[in-house]
Amino acid sequence: MDQIVIRDLLLRGIVGINPEERTRPQDILVNVTMWADTRPAAASDDIEDAVNYRTITKAIIAHIEGGEPMLVERLVSEVADICLDADPRVEEVEVAVEKPGALRFARSVGVVIHRSRGER
Repeated sequence: MDQIVIRDLLLRGIVGINPEERTRPQDILVNVTMWADTRPAAASDDIEDAVNYRTITKAIIAHIEGGEPMLVERLVSEVADICLDADPRVEEVEVAVEKPGALRFARSVGVVIHRSRGER
């Protein structure tokens, strides 16, 4: 399977359990790798044969900017679902969601998950 990547998508949203995290948007860094067969798109050179990463990215942005989950674990799972639901050609996805600066002395803290269509 081929990989389609979305790297370092930096957004602002509400996520966290502390009172100040519930009222102020904070930086949220998202990285996504999707596994799909890109050969049909390569052969046809037609967007209809491709996983449209622009559409998926827009859905991730809207979800993060509009949602307010308590836990990063929930948010990372929701982003994985968005990727798998967006296009049946996406067979697997790995998603990392990080909160830069959330921990003192650490550049970032986050959760990475790997999901496949067959597990659903």
